[in-house]
Amino acid sequence: MPKKKPLVVVTRKLPDVVETRMRELFDTRLNDSDRPMSQAELVEAVKKADVLVPTVTDRIDSAVLSQAGANLKLIANFGTGVDNIDVVTANNRSITVTNTPGVLTEDTADMTMGLIIGVARRISEGIKVMEHGEWAGWSPTWMLGHRIWGKRLGIIGMGRIGQAVARRAKAFGMSIHYHNRRRLATQVEDELEATYWDSLDQMLARMDVVSIHCPHTPATYHLLSARRLKLLKPEAYIINTARGEVIDENALIRQLENDELGGAGLDVFEHEPAVNPKLVKSDRVVLLPHMGSATIEGRIDMGEKVIINIKTFMDGHRPPDRVLPSML
Repeated sequence: MPKKKPLVVVTRKLPDVVETRMRELFDTRLNDSDRPMSQAELVEAVKKADVLVPTVTDRIDSAVLSQAGANLKLIANFGTGVDNIDVVTANNRSITVTNTPGVLTEDTADMTMGLIIGVARRISEGIKVMEHGEWAGWSPTWMLGHRIWGKRLGIIGMGRIGQAVARRAKAFGMSIHYHNRRRLATQVEDELEATYWDSLDQMLARMDVVSIHCPHTPATYHLLSARRLKLLKPEAYIINTARGEVIDENALIRQLENDELGGAGLDVFEHEPAVNPKLVKSDRVVLLPHMGSATIEGRIDMGEKVIINIKTFMDGHRPPDRVLPSML
């Protein structure tokens, strides 16, 4: 008698090739509409599913998990960050949580460099001028930005993505600095020609560009607080392709309005999908709709990781990308 396939509930539309493979392997319920599930729909999903495949837009908190059925044994997150999941509660209820690390590294690092260049060279402002038909011809003193060659880049969070950004920035002639919970191995520092700062405050005060690459956890919420943002040089740029909650967004807006910051490149926001209108109106800011990892290759790689985690778990083995509370 063939083994019963696990019931897998997928909360959002995934690439066709990923959904097709999931249907081949599992009893899969898809979300063809791609509309984010309500809390009531998520509760209904966890009551029935053996495996839940949520994304960053799905809040799998204690209220949802408290109503999980006895069959729910795995939450295979389609994404690297797990701040959308109450991992502690899941662990206490013997529900394994996995994620998809590593596959978005190069895509996010590419977008980070794009934002650094976009902000420093005022690219979005230039696009608006062309779209509105306002260009009157070349001028030696008009639309002047700043060169990034020779500037100091301070990276907050030197994991896979932070290091990938460092390699790109080094090729652009930037000087690499970083702050991390743990110092990198000497050979990695030497390869990146990176300077370690034990004190985040001291690093911030000396950088021309600051780029955020740490996860959102209780310890990193508003890590860049109003006090820390004031340490930045008035001509500095801040880049965020990690999580919006790491920056005190209101304090950032105040500094931009008061000419106390050169500009910002933001792919993530504190209250997504809502974006503060003051950010939208500011000429000093380049805004993107959380698309740092948005490549078809990256999304397929994520899906393949989800499938491997589910299959490994269902075969009775430890999934390769398990997330434990102690890791957060």
